[in-house]
Amino acid sequence: MPRILLVEDEAAIAQTVLYALRAEGHEVVHCLLGNDALRQARTRAFDLVLLDVGLPDIDGFAVLRQLRAQQDLPVIFLTARDGEVDRVLGLEIGADDYVTKPFSPRELAARVRAVLRRGQQAHPVVQAAGFVHDVEGRCIRYHGRLLDLTRYEYGLLAALLARPGAVLSRAQLMDRVWGDAPESSDRTVDTHVKTLRAKLREAEPASDPIRTHRGLGYSLDADTAGEP
Repeated sequence: MPRILLVEDEAAIAQTVLYALRAEGHEVVHCLLGNDALRQARTRAFDLVLLDVGLPDIDGFAVLRQLRAQQDLPVIFLTARDGEVDRVLGLEIGADDYVTKPFSPRELAARVRAVLRRGQQAHPVVQAAGFVHDVEGRCIRYHGRLLDLTRYEYGLLAALLARPGAVLSRAQLMDRVWGDAPESSDRTVDTHVKTLRAKLREAEPASDPIRTHRGLGYSLDADTAGEP
């Protein structure tokens, strides 16, 4: 079920959009303010953002710039402005589409489907054990929370996510993640597993998906596989 973040302060428009998208089978989270939307995007995984340009706190263009600094999410602008300059500006700073109010709910739903299809083709996503891994975007979420990972923590977790349940030896992980740092030792893997586990516990205290196999290596617990 695609999860959509709707950022719209006009109640009547928001209710119309919520009804149309939920009828399509989408999960929709609604925010009235741009800053609230940015907080939601930092803590939950979304597949698309519907973003009003004229928000009470910060305008949609500023929200889009901050979103793009965090992650590469598809964005459709909703706006009462129909000037060419506004449309061009929105597209130039990274919007995927632009819908002018008033709009048909059916047309909006069709545009959402089209952008989601393009996003799925452009950004392959791997889901396993509560993780959502945007391979091309090089970002990983755990139970809906975006993980703040170092380069090597990301490489280590990505290697485990590529083969859930498989035991990867320290030598295999060194080759895949630290291939450009030959001076690193096997203990580097253990150190990064420790810091990675701490970040995963911050996101989901009850879970510990990385398994240690003494004398062998590490694996990602496949028994907990599933969508977050």
